[in-house]
Formats: sequence, C-alpha cells, structure tokens
Amino acid sequence: MRPRPMSPHASVYRFQYTMIGSLTHRMTGVGMSVGLLVLVAWLAAAAGGADAYAGTTAVLSSLVFKVLLALWLLAFCYHLFNGIRHLAWDLIYGFERREARRSFRMVVAAALILFAALAWLLFCRGGAAP
Repeated sequence: MRPRPMSPHASVYRFQYTMIGSLTHRMTGVGMSVGLLVLVAWLAAAAGGADAYAGTTAVLSSLVFKVLLALWLLAFCYHLFNGIRHLAWDLIYGFERREARRSFRMVVAAALILFAALAWLLFCRGGAAP
C-alpha cells in the first residue's frame, strides 16, 4: 500500500495578516459564546428571585468579571466589524491583497473606536445614557 500524501501543516505556511484576522474572528466567536453562558446565568438568577439575583450580581460586579466584560465587549466589536468584512467577501469584494490589508486595518480601527466609546459609556458613565 502506498503512503498517503500528507496535507500541508500550519508550519508550512507563512504567517499572514489574513491568518491573524481569521484566527481572531474564531477566537472572538468562542469568547462571545462563553459570555453568552454568563448572560444566561445572570438571566436565570433574575428569574430565580431577589436573593439569587443579588448573589449573582455581587459576583458579576467583581473586578474579574468587569475585566471579562470589557474583553467580551472588545470581542463583540471586533467580531461585528470582521463579520461585515466577511459579508463583503461573500459578495466578492475586497479580495485583492491591498484591499484585504486595508480592510483588516479598518476592522481593527473601527473595533477599537467602538470599544472605546462603549467602554467609556459602560465603565466611566456607569451605563447612563448621554
């Protein structure tokens, strides 16, 4: 029996910006799924009564969860704009090397700008509307 050909391994490829964008998109999707579980736990506590809600809110108000909330917010912002970029690719727009690099930079910049604005509203203004 002939040995089967090996498929190219990740070490064969040169690391590129598109790989960074794809890996980050997948990681933010997984991170947001974990954040969704925390949201479900919070909603279940709210449905469970005042004592359950107070206990869960106390845990979720800790510094650790505030940092996690900020990371989930950053993941959401990046995933949102990179998802729009993928929709443009589905429409066969932006595949050229120069356009792909430019759109990657735009995704990162837009995500950071939106994250900064939302983080300021949530953490500095206490979630109050302007």
